[in-house]
Amino acid sequence: MLEENNVRKGFFEHDEFLALKSCLPEYLKGFVTFGYKSGWRVSEITGLKWSNVDLEKRVVCLEIGTTKNKEGRTIYLDDELMGIFNAQRQLQKGEEKIIPNVFPNRPGTGPIKDFRKAWKTACEAAGVPGRIFHDLRRTAVRNMVRSGIPERVAMMISGHKTRAVFERYNIVSEDDLMVAAKKQEDYLKNQLGTVSGTVTQIQNKKASS
Repeated sequence: MLEENNVRKGFFEHDEFLALKSCLPEYLKGFVTFGYKSGWRVSEITGLKWSNVDLEKRVVCLEIGTTKNKEGRTIYLDDELMGIFNAQRQLQKGEEKIIPNVFPNRPGTGPIKDFRKAWKTACEAAGVPGRIFHDLRRTAVRNMVRSGIPERVAMMISGHKTRAVFERYNIVSEDDLMVAAKKQEDYLKNQLGTVSGTVTQIQNKKASS
């Protein structure tokens, strides 16, 4: 039997994400930005409630048993996400539509449910057709690893319980390979300089003896 390989490998480069975000309806922009940075599953974000948020401490928590792997999770809100959460709160207060969900639907009357049409339209307009929301999860993992976040911490943020799945999402792109080649080239050049310096020292020592 032929080996089956149906693992998707979609992810967003940063400029692609920004293009997508600019094409989305306003009510989805903060929603997808949180997904892009946290790597959380779509159901975890649509179900995110204000009771899970502590704006004073800048943290968002998911309780044990509410996630796919049944483990709790806590993440810290950076300045951009803090701005998004504050804006969401003020928007709901201003429109007097306070609901439990952090990210409400377009009318502001309940949680976001089916946004596939808006997502598809925005992806096509941004020049990245065929992408799915789960690609944000893969992208978040890769971005965290690229930025130097320890893998154990990245797994705690994204909610990956096993390394096998985490590694599957830690995708290597052509840009990664180019950076790796350049780093190796620079390393070998530095080694060459070190070797040349050592050889010169040995030659000078021999000449003076």
